[in-house]
Amino acid sequence: MIITPQIRENAIVRLEPLTEAHREALRPLADEAELWALTSLRGDGPHFDAWFNLMLGNTQAGTQISHLVRRQSDGAAVGHSAWLSLAPEHKRLEIGWTWYGQTARGTAINPAAKLLLLGGAFEAGAERVELKTHHLNARSQAAMTKMGATREGTLRRHLLCWTGEWRDTVFFSVLRQEWPGVKAGLEARLA
Repeated sequence: MIITPQIRENAIVRLEPLTEAHREALRPLADEAELWALTSLRGDGPHFDAWFNLMLGNTQAGTQISHLVRRQSDGAAVGHSAWLSLAPEHKRLEIGWTWYGQTARGTAINPAAKLLLLGGAFEAGAERVELKTHHLNARSQAAMTKMGATREGTLRRHLLCWTGEWRDTVFFSVLRQEWPGVKAGLEARLA
């Protein structure tokens, strides 16, 4: 599995590998406490630069590939998503750190971005793509289920969140042989 940073786009979104030039476009979108309530790290307000530096640093180190998500219709930055936990020797990666500003939530943005991220992963040779979320994040779990990902189980007391509370992590995945069905479902949602 060889996955490299590159611009990926379809009619709805454009995914741009994260650079320093994206910092100020993402900052106002991240400034919603609601986005970070169920995350392991905080990225709103005074915490944004540390979060952004981590995403950018991991991207530059090659341990993840973060993307600024841009809406094609008006060119506006609308959020962030990444390939992380890259394990080329096991042909596996995770899609995570996905969040969107308020105007993009509940629209075609997330399915369009997932179509590009999943497609790019499988084109690069992945056999498995993982997705995971906080056990209390019902919206994220519903989106993964609607997308066609398989719920695999929950790791209890998996992460200590910035709030001091423990997160049970719910795992989902899409396997290579499942991708055609998931892809067809995402494309149908976007048609």
